[in-house]
Amino acid sequence: MYAVTTTPATTDATSVSRPRLALTLALAAYGIPLLRHPGDGSLVDGVDLAIHETGHLVFAPFGDFLQFAGGTIAQLAFPLVFAAYFWRRGDRHAATVAAWWHAQNWWNVSVYVNDARDLQLNLVGGGEHDWNYLLDRLGVLHLDHRLARVAWLIGVVVFVASILLGVRWARVTPAAEGSYQPG
Repeated sequence: MYAVTTTPATTDATSVSRPRLALTLALAAYGIPLLRHPGDGSLVDGVDLAIHETGHLVFAPFGDFLQFAGGTIAQLAFPLVFAAYFWRRGDRHAATVAAWWHAQNWWNVSVYVNDARDLQLNLVGGGEHDWNYLLDRLGVLHLDHRLARVAWLIGVVVFVASILLGVRWARVTPAAEGSYQPG
Protein backbone atom coordinates (compact mmCIF):
# COMPACT_ATOMS: atom_id res chain seq x y z
CA MET A 1 0.00 0.00 0.00
CA TYR A 2 1.24 3.49 -0.76
CA ALA A 3 0.39 6.73 0.93
CA VAL A 4 0.59 10.10 -0.75
CA THR A 5 2.61 12.77 1.01
CA THR A 6 3.24 16.28 -0.17
CA THR A 7 6.78 17.44 -0.70
CA PRO A 8 7.33 20.92 -2.10
CA ALA A 9 9.75 20.96 -5.03
CA THR A 10 10.47 24.65 -4.57
CA THR A 11 9.40 27.49 -2.37
CA ASP A 12 7.61 29.14 -5.31
CA ALA A 13 3.82 29.01 -5.42
CA THR A 14 4.06 27.31 -8.80
CA SER A 15 6.95 25.88 -10.77
CA VAL A 16 7.27 24.05 -14.06
CA SER A 17 8.46 20.47 -14.02
CA ARG A 18 10.90 20.52 -16.91
CA PRO A 19 10.79 16.74 -17.49
CA ARG A 20 6.98 16.77 -17.62
CA LEU A 21 6.93 19.75 -19.95
CA ALA A 22 9.58 18.12 -22.15
CA LEU A 23 7.53 14.91 -22.31
CA THR A 24 4.40 16.84 -23.29
CA LEU A 25 6.27 18.76 -26.00
CA ALA A 26 7.83 15.52 -27.28
CA LEU A 27 4.38 13.91 -27.46
CA ALA A 28 3.11 16.96 -29.35
CA ALA A 29 6.00 16.81 -31.82
CA TYR A 30 5.63 13.04 -32.26
CA GLY A 31 1.84 13.26 -32.53
CA ILE A 32 1.70 15.75 -35.39
CA PRO A 33 3.12 13.34 -38.02
CA LEU A 34 0.87 10.59 -36.61
CA LEU A 35 -2.26 12.67 -37.04
CA ARG A 36 -1.22 13.67 -40.54
CA HIS A 37 -0.41 10.09 -41.62
CA PRO A 38 -1.97 7.65 -39.13
CA GLY A 39 -1.42 4.69 -41.43
CA ASP A 40 2.36 5.05 -41.18
CA GLY A 41 2.35 3.51 -37.70
CA SER A 42 3.74 4.53 -34.34
CA LEU A 43 6.04 3.29 -31.63
CA VAL A 44 3.13 1.91 -29.60
CA ASP A 45 1.41 0.00 -32.42
CA GLY A 46 2.69 -3.34 -31.12
CA VAL A 47 1.20 -2.67 -27.69
CA ASP A 48 -2.04 -1.44 -29.26
CA LEU A 49 -2.26 -4.57 -31.41
CA ALA A 50 -1.78 -6.87 -28.42
CA ILE A 51 -4.51 -5.02 -26.51
CA HIS A 52 -6.77 -5.09 -29.58
CA GLU A 53 -6.39 -8.83 -30.08
CA THR A 54 -6.89 -9.51 -26.36
CA GLY A 55 -10.14 -7.53 -26.57
CA HIS A 56 -11.47 -10.06 -29.08
CA LEU A 57 -10.83 -12.86 -26.60
CA VAL A 58 -12.36 -10.96 -23.67
CA PHE A 59 -15.54 -10.13 -25.57
CA ALA A 60 -15.88 -13.52 -27.33
CA PRO A 61 -18.37 -14.94 -24.78
CA PHE A 62 -20.80 -12.13 -25.60
CA GLY A 63 -21.48 -13.10 -29.20
CA ASP A 64 -19.99 -12.46 -32.61
CA PHE A 65 -20.80 -8.77 -32.83
CA LEU A 66 -19.16 -7.91 -29.52
CA GLN A 67 -16.25 -10.21 -30.27
CA PHE A 68 -15.55 -8.25 -33.45
CA ALA A 69 -16.08 -4.91 -31.68
CA GLY A 70 -14.12 -6.04 -28.62
CA GLY A 71 -10.74 -5.39 -30.19
CA THR A 72 -11.50 -1.75 -30.79
CA ILE A 73 -13.34 -1.39 -27.48
CA ALA A 74 -10.30 -2.71 -25.59
CA GLN A 75 -7.88 -0.64 -27.64
CA LEU A 76 -9.76 2.57 -26.87
CA ALA A 77 -10.62 1.71 -23.26
CA PHE A 78 -7.19 0.60 -22.06
CA PRO A 79 -5.55 4.06 -22.18
CA LEU A 80 -8.64 5.50 -20.48
CA VAL A 81 -8.17 3.08 -17.59
CA PHE A 82 -4.68 4.49 -17.12
CA ALA A 83 -5.95 8.06 -17.44
CA ALA A 84 -8.60 7.40 -14.79
CA TYR A 85 -6.06 5.77 -12.50
CA PHE A 86 -3.67 8.71 -12.68
CA TRP A 87 -6.49 11.23 -12.40
CA ARG A 88 -7.76 9.52 -9.27
CA ARG A 89 -4.25 9.50 -7.81
CA GLY A 90 -4.07 13.25 -8.41
CA ASP A 91 -1.42 13.08 -11.14
CA ARG A 92 -3.18 15.14 -13.77
CA HIS A 93 -0.13 15.33 -16.00
CA ALA A 94 0.25 11.54 -16.16
CA ALA A 95 -3.45 11.37 -17.04
CA THR A 96 -2.76 13.61 -20.06
CA VAL A 97 -0.05 11.22 -21.26
CA ALA A 98 -2.58 8.37 -21.18
CA ALA A 99 -5.07 10.66 -22.96
CA TRP A 100 -2.45 11.24 -25.68
CA TRP A 101 -2.21 7.45 -26.06
CA HIS A 102 -6.00 7.32 -26.33
CA ALA A 103 -5.87 9.92 -29.15
CA GLN A 104 -3.23 7.88 -30.99
CA ASN A 105 -5.52 4.86 -30.76
CA TRP A 106 -8.38 6.80 -32.37
CA TRP A 107 -6.11 7.51 -35.34
CA ASN A 108 -5.14 3.85 -35.46
CA VAL A 109 -8.82 2.86 -35.43
CA SER A 110 -9.59 5.41 -38.15
CA VAL A 111 -7.19 3.60 -40.50
CA TYR A 112 -8.95 0.29 -39.80
CA VAL A 113 -12.45 1.75 -40.27
CA ASN A 114 -11.38 3.47 -43.49
CA ASP A 115 -10.35 0.07 -44.88
CA ALA A 116 -13.72 -1.60 -44.22
CA ARG A 117 -14.74 -1.72 -47.90
CA ASP A 118 -11.31 -1.68 -49.50
CA LEU A 119 -9.94 -4.62 -47.46
CA GLN A 120 -6.34 -3.71 -48.24
CA LEU A 121 -4.82 -3.97 -44.74
CA ASN A 122 -2.83 -7.04 -43.81
CA LEU A 123 -4.70 -8.57 -40.90
CA VAL A 124 -3.17 -10.54 -38.06
CA GLY A 125 -3.87 -14.20 -38.75
CA GLY A 126 -5.58 -13.33 -42.03
CA GLY A 127 -8.98 -13.35 -40.34
CA GLU A 128 -12.13 -11.44 -41.14
CA HIS A 129 -11.95 -7.63 -41.13
CA ASP A 130 -13.56 -6.33 -37.91
CA TRP A 131 -14.92 -3.13 -39.37
CA ASN A 132 -16.15 -4.73 -42.58
CA TYR A 133 -18.15 -7.17 -40.45
CA LEU A 134 -19.41 -4.55 -37.98
CA LEU A 135 -20.45 -1.91 -40.49
CA ASP A 136 -22.00 -4.49 -42.81
CA ARG A 137 -24.04 -5.95 -39.93
CA LEU A 138 -25.21 -2.43 -39.06
CA GLY A 139 -26.05 -1.70 -42.70
CA VAL A 140 -23.68 1.26 -42.88
CA LEU A 141 -20.68 -0.18 -44.70
CA HIS A 142 -21.01 2.59 -47.28
CA LEU A 143 -20.21 5.12 -44.51
CA ASP A 144 -16.80 3.65 -43.68
CA HIS A 145 -14.80 6.63 -44.95
CA ARG A 146 -17.02 9.13 -43.14
CA LEU A 147 -16.89 7.16 -39.90
CA ALA A 148 -13.11 6.89 -40.24
CA ARG A 149 -12.95 10.67 -40.55
CA VAL A 150 -15.04 11.05 -37.38
CA ALA A 151 -12.71 8.66 -35.52
CA TRP A 152 -9.71 10.63 -36.76
CA LEU A 153 -11.30 13.92 -35.66
CA ILE A 154 -12.03 12.53 -32.19
CA GLY A 155 -8.35 11.65 -32.02
CA VAL A 156 -7.38 15.19 -33.01
CA VAL A 157 -9.62 16.72 -30.31
CA VAL A 158 -8.27 14.37 -27.63
CA PHE A 159 -4.70 15.01 -28.83
CA VAL A 160 -5.03 18.79 -28.67
CA ALA A 161 -6.69 18.61 -25.25
CA SER A 162 -4.02 16.24 -23.93
CA ILE A 163 -1.22 18.54 -25.08
CA LEU A 164 -2.82 21.75 -23.81
CA LEU A 165 -3.68 20.20 -20.47
CA GLY A 166 -0.29 18.49 -20.34
CA VAL A 167 1.41 21.87 -20.62
CA ARG A 168 -0.93 23.30 -18.01
CA TRP A 169 -0.41 20.41 -15.59
CA ALA A 170 3.35 20.35 -16.12
CA ARG A 171 3.17 23.20 -13.67
CA VAL A 172 3.62 21.81 -10.21
CA THR A 173 2.14 23.43 -7.14
CA PRO A 174 3.73 22.33 -3.87
CA ALA A 175 0.35 21.42 -2.36
CA ALA A 176 -0.57 19.26 -5.35
CA GLU A 177 2.79 17.59 -5.88
CA GLY A 178 2.85 14.21 -4.24
CA SER A 179 5.46 11.58 -3.79
CA TYR A 180 4.68 7.98 -3.05
CA GLN A 181 5.98 6.69 0.23
CA PRO A 182 5.64 3.08 1.31
CA GLY A 183 3.34 2.87 4.27
